[in-house]
Amino acid sequence: MKQYLIIGNSAAGLAAVEAIRKTNRKSKITVVSDEDYPSYCRCLISYYLAGDIKEKNILYRPDDFYKANDARLLCNKKCVSIDTKKCAVSLGDGKEEPYDSLLIATGASPKFPPIKGIKTKGVFGFRTIADAKAIEACLPKTKRAVVLGGGLIGLKAAYAISKKGVKVSVIIKSKQVLSQSLDADGAWLVQKRLEEHGIEILTGKDIAEITGGDAVKSVRLDDGKTIDTGLVLACKGVSPNIGLAEGANISTAEGIIADDHLATNVKNVFAAGDVCETLDVTLGAPSVNALWPVAVEQGRCAGANMAGEVTGYDGSVGMNSLEFFGLPTVSLGIYRSDSGKGFEEIKASNPGASIYKKIILRGDHLVGAVLVGDIRQSGLFLRLIRGKVDVSSFQDKLMESSFNYPDLIDIVKDKEKMYV
Repeated sequence: MKQYLIIGNSAAGLAAVEAIRKTNRKSKITVVSDEDYPSYCRCLISYYLAGDIKEKNILYRPDDFYKANDARLLCNKKCVSIDTKKCAVSLGDGKEEPYDSLLIATGASPKFPPIKGIKTKGVFGFRTIADAKAIEACLPKTKRAVVLGGGLIGLKAAYAISKKGVKVSVIIKSKQVLSQSLDADGAWLVQKRLEEHGIEILTGKDIAEITGGDAVKSVRLDDGKTIDTGLVLACKGVSPNIGLAEGANISTAEGIIADDHLATNVKNVFAAGDVCETLDVTLGAPSVNALWPVAVEQGRCAGANMAGEVTGYDGSVGMNSLEFFGLPTVSLGIYRSDSGKGFEEIKASNPGASIYKKIILRGDHLVGAVLVGDIRQSGLFLRLIRGKVDVSSFQDKLMESSFNYPDLIDIVKDKEKMYV
């Protein structure tokens, strides 16, 4: 009987379980997790911390998921090495788990800046439900929190803490919030909304030191300013957890390199999710797109191929969506163009209504979009980008907020190419 081993109990890993079971109902499936918690939606932990949703609502699958799929779940187990010749994974408790087919879906971990005091009590990452619960326990005795980083994770953490009535300062080294997902115009609207709700945004600043001895008491910035705080969140991005792969001579770059079937360079070893590096459709080059829907799609494809199907993976599109205090924002694909490289930007804005829209074209194809305030066309734009649809015949209509699927169907007849 074939043995499937999946390292990782989140979006990619569970999508793989489901895909395997569609083809193979009898073989053994083991899922190994380093967390002592059921599978949950990581992208919802900020809303849990904010009090917008209850803990039960962040669960990703029902309690009987593993039983229903005849899968064995090993919680709170750390995988320490992979022996690809022996086809076995060693666990931290000294035991081994054999496999015939292995999926590495180990995700990513928060980046902690290498500064003095970073390991002081009261400094947290913001990646897991355990992080959220530990932060929540600190809030009643904290008057101000400091968030390091103004990306998606940092701003979601700041939003959650502010909703709990605690003042927040966000320290951002770059000149704008969301520098890895928005252009300056879109970012300004988001920053304005956050500041209107009492969140302090300090751009062009970096942290130099965390002080306090046994527990955090303050942070010192590179301009000499000191902020008193009892809580610091390190939200300066994440790093794919590629250590296991590196130790097993599995090819890596930023992430674990996978082909168009999610297979690695080692036979019967696959990768998916936030640890996986595959084709980015708009860049035309390998990239890690650490996004929940991408992880689900990759896990599903990897699981199908592990079970003996031949399923191709077309690649991913970088995308981000968020909503702070009633202001929704979506960015897709290439969000900033560089002059002289064949890109064309078209913009429209209504700052008074907090609405901003930009599309980016490369030749006759849509390759990116930024939508703030009105995101109704985001699904349409994503399909145009993924389908690599020639938009030249209706390019002038893309900036019309009323233009959507019904209008497009009359123009584009190749619906399969549109992913409709």
